[in-house]
Amino acid sequence: MRILFVDIDTLRPDHMGCYGYARNTTPNMDQICREGIRFDQYYCSDAPCLPSRASLVSGIFGIRNGAVGHGGTAGDRRCTGRDRGFTDQLDDNNFHNIFRRAGMHTASVSSFAERHSSWWFDAGLHECYNVGRYGAESGEEVLPIALDWLRRNKDRDNWYLHVHFWDPHTPYRAPASFGNPFENEPLPTWIDEQVFALHRRHVGPHCINELNMYNDDTNPACPRALGKAETMEQLRQVLDGYDCGVSYTDQLVGQMIDLLKEQGVYEDTAIIITSDHGENLGELGIYSEHATADYPTCHIPFILKWPGGPRGMVESSFHYSLDLLPTMADLLGVDRCANWDGQSYAPVITRGEATGRDSLVLSQMAHVCQRSARFGDWLYIRTYHDGFHLFDREMLFCLKDDPYEQRDVKAEHPDLLARGAKLILDWQDEQMLKSDSQIDPLWTVMREGGPYHTQGHLEEYLKRLEATGRSEGARKLRERYGI
Repeated sequence: MRILFVDIDTLRPDHMGCYGYARNTTPNMDQICREGIRFDQYYCSDAPCLPSRASLVSGIFGIRNGAVGHGGTAGDRRCTGRDRGFTDQLDDNNFHNIFRRAGMHTASVSSFAERHSSWWFDAGLHECYNVGRYGAESGEEVLPIALDWLRRNKDRDNWYLHVHFWDPHTPYRAPASFGNPFENEPLPTWIDEQVFALHRRHVGPHCINELNMYNDDTNPACPRALGKAETMEQLRQVLDGYDCGVSYTDQLVGQMIDLLKEQGVYEDTAIIITSDHGENLGELGIYSEHATADYPTCHIPFILKWPGGPRGMVESSFHYSLDLLPTMADLLGVDRCANWDGQSYAPVITRGEATGRDSLVLSQMAHVCQRSARFGDWLYIRTYHDGFHLFDREMLFCLKDDPYEQRDVKAEHPDLLARGAKLILDWQDEQMLKSDSQIDPLWTVMREGGPYHTQGHLEEYLKRLEATGRSEGARKLRERYGI
């Protein structure tokens, strides 16, 4: 069997045609979707990049594997400790090793492990190809390596290839030669002049006034990434930049698909298309970042074309990305590990039988410290560190009516607020009872000075707020943080 895993960084499902987007951003991936299964309620358990892939490859929530941040103690996976064998059980049972244990030759084209010093990601791989630019590379540097690998292995059966594209990730790095295929198209956005005016008053990093996180600096080498957007036309540039990254990546995927068809192996090749996390594009006042434990950040696409599996099916149950590990183990006949938190959804693929979870708990500790509960039509968010955005401690959104999280309805639904809080509390208790550590890494992050991307920035940012007409926001931040 052949399996191609297309790992597209920072990809929002609602910016893909097969998920209903009005712009023609993903015709190649849309075609794969028509030949397989589209999962509509698929989420990373831990956001953003490093925590998401740590949970994916381990099959274990960040609260137990320990890698929930982008720096400090919580930027590393926990050591196994005294029970470690000659090799580490976490590595022996990680995602890539499932394919290897199934007798497949495994390879990856990705710079992720080096970007985050997360070398556990490479466990189980026979071959690793790293462009060496710490994730700053464009797909035009990644694709030739992937195509060369496919050509050299055209006569090999039983392989697994992971290919990682970064182009939808800021600074929206589709090459200049790609142009902007959307420049004459209407801007499909919920952000009108009134909403944009509110966002211009927003406080917090990666708002529309500080797209470069804490300032409006621009990089001439990345013309698609503005430092700030003061007009609706500049807002268009921001959103077009993201869509260009998505569309460019789709063209790269199309070239791999064309080669598989040319080699006569496409029909027999399983194809997985997914992402590590989504992107805030105005939700909660945040742009061009994956900074929260909310719907746009944690909701991710998942498309699976499996030889002999369902075609054109839509699966609408709740799933975590870490559920993929036991699912692949079941599909490939590999023994599951009792330590995994993931739940297999193999029956969806083998029998077209919907199966999933009743609710999910989502976490973010790199830009904010938040945990959220996703249940029914609802998203409950509990904030421990607001990342300087002045979020309320609790927020509640009805995603069916308000997918862009514009209206916090907690005052209208105290019963749902309590239900969301209880889901998180019960989940936390369950995980800590299973954990080998007595410490929830959320509190490690808090005790080490807060989320990595907030450390050392507050004083400078307060001065910027005061200098740009947002002194009231600066006053509230000083009050909240005791300055």
